[in-house]
Amino acid sequence: MAKKQKGLLALAVILAALLLAFGLYFGNYYHADKTAQQAMKSSRTVKVKQTAEGYLFDGPAKKNAIIFYPGAKVETTAYAPLLKQIASQEADVFLVAMPLHMAFFGLNKADKIRASYHYQNWYMSGHSLGAAMAAMYSADHLKDYRGLIMLAGYPTKDLHAANFSVLSIYGSKDGNAKMLQKNPQYLPNDYTKQVIKGGNHAQFGNYGLQKRGRAGNHLQKGPAAGNRPGGSVIFTCS
Repeated sequence: MAKKQKGLLALAVILAALLLAFGLYFGNYYHADKTAQQAMKSSRTVKVKQTAEGYLFDGPAKKNAIIFYPGAKVETTAYAPLLKQIASQEADVFLVAMPLHMAFFGLNKADKIRASYHYQNWYMSGHSLGAAMAAMYSADHLKDYRGLIMLAGYPTKDLHAANFSVLSIYGSKDGNAKMLQKNPQYLPNDYTKQVIKGGNHAQFGNYGLQKRGRAGNHLQKGPAAGNRPGGSVIFTCS
């Protein structure tokens, strides 16, 4: 009996340690900076609305919409400056809030958005892990979307389909620039690559310094005002 009690106690300690490690890992994430917080306020051209799945940047576009999956362990609103800029031009943007800030926990969230809103042309997009998950989701819904926009990401499944395009954007100083060129066999014929000279991995969002690279031993800084990759060039696969 005593041995059984000791075994149960040891198991309880192990489970508690695992839960603590889980909480510490997922509770530690990159936070949106003041610029991102400011961008969450509506302007004359773009209304920022909270939705069941995150946020909608509602601009002048009527036919085009982008669903955006954030990067791993990055606060959702850190992408507000970039997405608000896009929404002021050619497409409304849905910014998806992911469980624990990890897109693979909400891979199919785009389904609910597309079922609740009606646009003529839908596009998937995302940054880093979010881009990879957007690509994975797109591969299973190629008939429902016009294209995929990957920011510092790469495809993990076949994206060949008629009338489906892919735009890949990343910075020349991304610590994993070579990795971002993985799986070219999955890319469709309508594929465009945009390498931004001097750009790094973190500059698509506003969340400060980020460790990046194979060894994880150097830092990359988020964008200064007016110095962000993407912007108007992002929506070029229509």
